[in-house]
Amino acid sequence: MLISRSSVRYRFIVNAFTPTSVRRNLKISKADNGVLIREELLLRWASNSDSVGYGGSTPFLSFLQKSWPLPQQRNGKAVIKFDSNECSDLDSLRTKEWLVTNGLGGYAAGTVAGMNTRRYHGLLVASMEAPLGRLVLLSQLEDTLVVDGVRFPLSTNLYSENVVHPPGYLNLIGFRLDPDPVFTYSNGQWEITRTVSMVQGQSTTIIEYALGKRGSGKHFFLEVRPLIAFRGYHATTHENQAINRAVEQRDGVLTLQPYQGLPKLYIAHDPAEVQVDGYWYRRFEYERERERGLDHEEDLFSPLRLTATLDSEGCFSLIASTDRQPISRLAQYKQVDLTRGWKSPITAAQKTVRSDLTSLLERAAGQFTITRTPFTSTIAGYHWFGDWGRDTMISLPGLMLATGKHQLAREILLHYVQYVDRGMLPNRFPDAGEQPEYNTVDATLWFFEAIRQYIFYENCPTWQSQATTLLKEHLYVPLKEIIRFHREGTRYGIHADEQGFLWAGDPGTQLTWMDAKDGDVAFTPRHGRPVEIQALWYNALRTIASFAILLGDQSAAEEYNALADRLQENFLGVFWNEQRGCLFDVARSDERDSSLRPNQIFAMSLHYPLLTGQPAARVIQRVEEELLTPYGLRTLSRDDPQYRGNYQGDGWSRDSAYHQGTVWPWLAGPFFFAKLAVSSSSAATMSQIERWLDGFTPHLRDAGLGQVSEIFDGDHPFFPRGCIAQAWSVAEILRLANHVTARRS
Repeated sequence: MLISRSSVRYRFIVNAFTPTSVRRNLKISKADNGVLIREELLLRWASNSDSVGYGGSTPFLSFLQKSWPLPQQRNGKAVIKFDSNECSDLDSLRTKEWLVTNGLGGYAAGTVAGMNTRRYHGLLVASMEAPLGRLVLLSQLEDTLVVDGVRFPLSTNLYSENVVHPPGYLNLIGFRLDPDPVFTYSNGQWEITRTVSMVQGQSTTIIEYALGKRGSGKHFFLEVRPLIAFRGYHATTHENQAINRAVEQRDGVLTLQPYQGLPKLYIAHDPAEVQVDGYWYRRFEYERERERGLDHEEDLFSPLRLTATLDSEGCFSLIASTDRQPISRLAQYKQVDLTRGWKSPITAAQKTVRSDLTSLLERAAGQFTITRTPFTSTIAGYHWFGDWGRDTMISLPGLMLATGKHQLAREILLHYVQYVDRGMLPNRFPDAGEQPEYNTVDATLWFFEAIRQYIFYENCPTWQSQATTLLKEHLYVPLKEIIRFHREGTRYGIHADEQGFLWAGDPGTQLTWMDAKDGDVAFTPRHGRPVEIQALWYNALRTIASFAILLGDQSAAEEYNALADRLQENFLGVFWNEQRGCLFDVARSDERDSSLRPNQIFAMSLHYPLLTGQPAARVIQRVEEELLTPYGLRTLSRDDPQYRGNYQGDGWSRDSAYHQGTVWPWLAGPFFFAKLAVSSSSAATMSQIERWLDGFTPHLRDAGLGQVSEIFDGDHPFFPRGCIAQAWSVAEILRLANHVTARRS
């Protein structure tokens, strides 16, 4: 049997020397000589595994994994990769987090170092009421490779007082996100990999071990201890006597139900000795939670130990799930997994380029799409956000349209329109059985922009015909009702005045995206007439006027355009701050908020700009000078007495800094689109955007790997903070990167 390598992928040369057993099991005829691509072989193996008695980890699969590694060049798409030198830095590895999602709001997550540094980390975090109701079921595996009686730890845990044990990171020589996390361990003689993946649409995590090099070793055993938490993902668990230690063993599947009222955990496994000897591991420490002033210590229970020999097959796999299923199901999951895109590596030494950025962001975008029965939605961020109306509408063009998921975009628009109530879109969908919350003024207005971008996304006759039908039959009437309610008045004092301005809220409410609040304290009070709300309201009026023209509703178009004209005529007189050469952030009856914030950029960035000409150019210049950073825009000028340059500390400290200087990456998209709209030299602006994106790209190898963080400190060196993966951060930077690519081509 010969193995050769092409420039793109590995190939399998079938010839007269191919073993009969391999031919038979893969249905290769005697005349079927030549080249078979690895995917075809695996598909044949997976489809034939049950009939020949193979299930889970088979000798042939072991051969493929050991002798025929996955190619590193896969359709030009980027893979994040760390080599042995990078893997020797524990302090760096513990800050780099990987994330695998299942399309339900559940996930598996951890660090490259192997230790859990957040209470939100775990190998199976199941969403019991998708996308919420998340439970950390399987927290960690403590795994050890035993070679001729010598024990080599693979796992790493952090305990109180900064005690690291076991030190599995010392054996870590490589990590790649490909697209799932693959850890490679070695002592120079042997080499073993551990891969973590999830099944889409299930609360199911797969952990696979594959022994590669054996060196001089004769006998190899793998010991695996599950560490379980069984608690809400915002909580921690501690040693208790209420736990049920029983373990049911049947047909290669272990069943655990440590507490009544919580789901069962099923662990299917390849052949192994099972030793039931449950005991507690005490005082794990989650250092990210300690930094956030939250409960950061936890006890985890280990109900058993699995010991498997790797002498013959060299592979061992586990399936951890809330559904009972045999280990043989792994073959089917492997077959489905082959449809995932091939990727190419990106290393620290290799200069990252915008094509790498786009590739990584397209993959990241897919992690936010979730099923909230009976409809599709988007999750705002990992690890702790659910689906929010504002975030969904801002993210939809970047997450769905820019990635070609047009049908999903259509489904989301159709489902959200069903929840319009009193002219408002929900701000947040809470847990199952609870009513949506409508405490937002901007989510509904972003709904107009999301619909506009969908309707006019393509110019081809087929698209336009279908989009116009969608608008006419499902969206136009609800949109007209939204405008009516906003004009006449709806919840939270939202109403339009005679000058065309849209008012919202009172001192105790937070209705814009700057919504941090603790009890009755609003950290960024913006009631009255917020500047971006006027821009969004104007854009909504012009948008529905364009829809009216498209559908032949001329009188409605004239009415909406007249309202927009009135707002535009009065806007500068109320919002222009001549002293600072920019716009006021909020205008009330008797006062103006002169805080220099990024909200004013939406007056130029939206499709229908409320501000144009020289005033617009002055605003862009001022925002760029005081708010632009390598990772997005600050939420407040550093010259402001209320400026907070670091997002750290307990909940109060963090919330009070959330919009008081903290940098938000998603704002980079609107800022640069606004600058393109007003710039006298689009070529120079495009070059600036390209340089900014080049500088931003390395962030995807930091914090949440392959993702974009929610926020960054306002002060240098701009540490990433908040969620490690934020939908609108990904969406807006991807939309910007795609725009650069389109303009360049």
